[in-house]
Amino acid sequence: MRVEKLSNEINIKDALQKLGVDSGGITILASKATMHILYIYDLHVGAANILKQDALSIGADLAVPRGTVIAAKPKVDCILIANTKQLKVLAKKELAQPFGLKELAKKLKEFAQVRQPDAVEIMGIVNANDDSFYAQSRLKEKEAIQTIETMIQEGADIIDIGAVSSRPNAPYVSVEEELARIEPLLRLIKEEKLYEKVQFSCDSYEPKVLQRALESGFSIVNDITGLQNDEVCRLCAAYNATAVIMHMKGTPQTMQKNPHYENVIEDVYDFFSKRVEKAESFGVKKIVLDVGIGFGKRVEDNLKLLNSLEHFLTLGKPLLVGASRKSMIDKISPSSVEERLPGTLTLHLEAVKNGASILRVHDVAQHLQALKVFKALHT
Repeated sequence: MRVEKLSNEINIKDALQKLGVDSGGITILASKATMHILYIYDLHVGAANILKQDALSIGADLAVPRGTVIAAKPKVDCILIANTKQLKVLAKKELAQPFGLKELAKKLKEFAQVRQPDAVEIMGIVNANDDSFYAQSRLKEKEAIQTIETMIQEGADIIDIGAVSSRPNAPYVSVEEELARIEPLLRLIKEEKLYEKVQFSCDSYEPKVLQRALESGFSIVNDITGLQNDEVCRLCAAYNATAVIMHMKGTPQTMQKNPHYENVIEDVYDFFSKRVEKAESFGVKKIVLDVGIGFGKRVEDNLKLLNSLEHFLTLGKPLLVGASRKSMIDKISPSSVEERLPGTLTLHLEAVKNGASILRVHDVAQHLQALKVFKALHT
């Protein structure tokens, strides 16, 4: 006999299947192998004591502050440590309990039902403007078409095209100027039917620009304002386009002027909840969420969002992450834009581990190679 310690990062379902476990057993055992750590804020002290006992009774645990057992404070923060099966049991148990535990039970059920995406799509970035923060992504018509063709050959699933920079302090560009910049590209994409080879996304929040893109074969609207404009919602519904709802604090001109959050996870989650409800009220059926790395966020906010992506999976929508060559990398490890590919890959692979299913990138081939190696490590 010999014993081998397996990594917590393995694909437990694949391992159980290779072992020959029957299908019903795989589901049960996999739910026991997936751990969840949930931070619960402002829980009634009575609820904390009940939850502590219920958790212990099924092999889970609840970390509580000293003095909780004697109700030293009326409300406490707690950390729940449980696997998926235990979360499901607790979700049922707490439905019959007082002190706000019924509401908590609903949240526990949501987290227990979260599923990691099966695949990851790569969205390549093409900029039809002269002032994007990464010079190598600034392209004119012929160069842009060549780059699009190259990205398709490299394996990109989506090409995201924009004509206005959204970098911090970027100057305002009129709708007419944006149209003038992007129109030649839209015409070529439509004439050459490139939309038959790859999905196209338009990085804009201007209805006139988006309508022209959708008429040219584009199928995704990448809106950094998160569908603020009702007309953009109507367009997405009319063309059955996928809407990417991104969170941004302020505007590109103001977003990095001392951004501050009491709780960035809660703020972004609330924003998504409201905008998803709005989108669906207009008949938008396909929605992707983007936490907006670098858009009105400090480095610590960006890192917390990337580490907590799984929290947003409870909304039931795919997650997009775009941290490609952004300044947060420079703030962690001083580097020029051209030197930030290693940091980009690190951030994006962590995002995939935490639930992202679309990566918006400048470097398609390098990301696909990294994802293949990442997948091999976790199979």
